[in-house]
Amino acid sequence: MEIKNKIEDLIKQNDVCLFMKGTPDSPQCGFSMAVSNILKHLNINFKGVNVLEDENLRQGIKNFSDWPTIPQLYIKGEFIGGCDIVKEMFENGELKKILEQKI
Repeated sequence: MEIKNKIEDLIKQNDVCLFMKGTPDSPQCGFSMAVSNILKHLNINFKGVNVLEDENLRQGIKNFSDWPTIPQLYIKGEFIGGCDIVKEMFENGELKKILEQKI
């Protein structure tokens, strides 16, 4: 329950929150780097949460979203998806529209 509260707080406190392996400046996997780079390309201020620092958080975010992989992107509390979904949304312009509408 404690980890669920921590995740909820992170998502509530940050308009754009990326649960990732590593940090935005030093991603630890290609998928996390891809999503981080997309957000940087769009000049979006986002919170990168390194799930590698806490195994409970790493498993907790998967349970929280019912999504099996990392990274996971949240915008204004809404789960957007993982790397493939974010890349597709970026390529078709949908991600930029969502960001403009919500932020």
